[in-house]
Amino acid sequence: MLLSKSAALAKTTTVQRACRTLPKVSASMASNAAPRKVLVVGGVAGGASCAARLRRLDEQAEITIFERGPYVSFANCGLPYYVGEVIKEQSSLLVANAAKFNKWFNIAVKESTEVVSIDRAAKTVVARDVTTGATSTHPYDYLVLSPGGNAVRPPLPGVDLPGIFSVKTIPDANAIKAWIAEKNVKKCVVIGGGFIGLEMIENLVHRGIKCSLVEMLPQVMPPFDKEMVEPVHERLRAQGVELNFNDGVSGFAPGPGGQGLVVKTLGGKEHQADMVLLVIGVKPEVSLAKSAGLELGARGGIKVDAAMRTSDPAVFAVGDAVEVKDFVTGEHTLIPLAGPANRQGRIVADVITGGEPSRFRGSQGTGVVGLFGLTLASTGASEKTLKRLGRAYKKVYLHINQHAGYYPGARTIDMKLLFDPKDGKILGCQAVGEEGVEKRVDVVAMALQLGGTVFDLEEAELCYAPQFGSAKDPVNMIGMVAANVMRGTHPLTNWDEVDLEKIRADPNALLVDVREPAELDKVGRVEGAVNMPLSSLRQQLDKLAEADKGKKMYVYCQVGLRGYVATRQFVNRGLDATNISGGYRSFQQFGQPRL
Repeated sequence: MLLSKSAALAKTTTVQRACRTLPKVSASMASNAAPRKVLVVGGVAGGASCAARLRRLDEQAEITIFERGPYVSFANCGLPYYVGEVIKEQSSLLVANAAKFNKWFNIAVKESTEVVSIDRAAKTVVARDVTTGATSTHPYDYLVLSPGGNAVRPPLPGVDLPGIFSVKTIPDANAIKAWIAEKNVKKCVVIGGGFIGLEMIENLVHRGIKCSLVEMLPQVMPPFDKEMVEPVHERLRAQGVELNFNDGVSGFAPGPGGQGLVVKTLGGKEHQADMVLLVIGVKPEVSLAKSAGLELGARGGIKVDAAMRTSDPAVFAVGDAVEVKDFVTGEHTLIPLAGPANRQGRIVADVITGGEPSRFRGSQGTGVVGLFGLTLASTGASEKTLKRLGRAYKKVYLHINQHAGYYPGARTIDMKLLFDPKDGKILGCQAVGEEGVEKRVDVVAMALQLGGTVFDLEEAELCYAPQFGSAKDPVNMIGMVAANVMRGTHPLTNWDEVDLEKIRADPNALLVDVREPAELDKVGRVEGAVNMPLSSLRQQLDKLAEADKGKKMYVYCQVGLRGYVATRQFVNRGLDATNISGGYRSFQQFGQPRL
């Protein structure tokens, strides 16, 4: 049965909720047993959340956090906004300091202290004070590794020249701010177009610094499909950002006369800069785990089970350093996001105190980035991933206002939904727009995690008032489009699935534009398309049914709705018609040539 109805969804929810019951009463609280000793290596998201929850569940445990940096828990996602002076004070980035952990939770925190070795047989670690070099040995009953990831810094010529920075820690951000002030930076080359790279570009531009982006791929935001980030490319260019795609960095050199820097690329280009930001991703910090003989996964991260246990039952690992199961594809992958790290830390605390109450379901990589007034968000698998895995899927596009069009301030959201052609199960969603984007992706993300289908999106009951949404919310609408495809009532294809040259050359094929003539002159048109305005189409159907019988008709409008209406009229008259998803707006985002 295709339809995933509320009863099935409720059953799934109940089962999953039962799996997350509260842990049993701590053994150390319920008996005279010696308090368990738990050492946490690394704070920030995963380690800090684990330690705090562990204390809430077990008042007797002896908990110690070792953090090799000077800050045990800080908001590294806020670093670009601190550099951009949106966040004025460094203290605003500190989620919790050592004193708070001690006073609130009776947790010992050893900052600027690096754990350098693990003796699994003896259940001890050796820690080194990074300031004095002094070492000390600490026993444990349970060890939790939360070492995070290291900023990727490839061994390129000149990579250690002054003025080349990573963006990973508060000291990194402070060094960047100091360099901007000292050198009066006017131009920056940012290498890497991911989350942090784009956020740094936005904040530097707001500070009056001209930015150039160098990216080896043909797009920004690699987790997204290329057509979905075209609005981002346009917005970046509108802000004066120079985009250099399909070109990697080969090295760095001092600028003319020793002033500034030169970024050299594999394509033979040279980019002048006063400062360079190297933000090409992070790699899991696994040196400690590897030296201790813990098993690593195929992607280079620490291998863990659903309870976040490593190959040693007394050692757990969480956060950027671990490999997790992709919730959609089932692959083991690296997903360095704060949300999953926090959840993993809580699960470890549950398991340590209660046995086996909690399991990590996997991560679907839900993420969002804001850029010059645009919001770009996604959850689940991308089309690129599904193609790589050879997994069957269907997709639909929707371009729709985030709230009722009659209420002032309506803005378009561009949405893409990927789903299983067998049962309509949601596989992924991407969206971009100025308002209301993350709200819709969050709804789809929750439905995806509950095993929902496009039929569930169609029936979802969401908040409505004209300033917030529409009676048929964008989530409902994209669900309706996909559900109609599943039911066979909406013949649909996509611009990347049609061969325009072949259609133009085929006397038995017809490309039909159902927009009004004035729109074509104003917005543009697809070469070879025949204009049949929807407003007068019904009156011509008898003639068309006779003249175009036997032809395959590819129908499009501006965003897809009128194309659907026209397609149904054609189909109901016995014509072979299919709507091209997303209409002319998607055509533009695919970068197709147009008149």
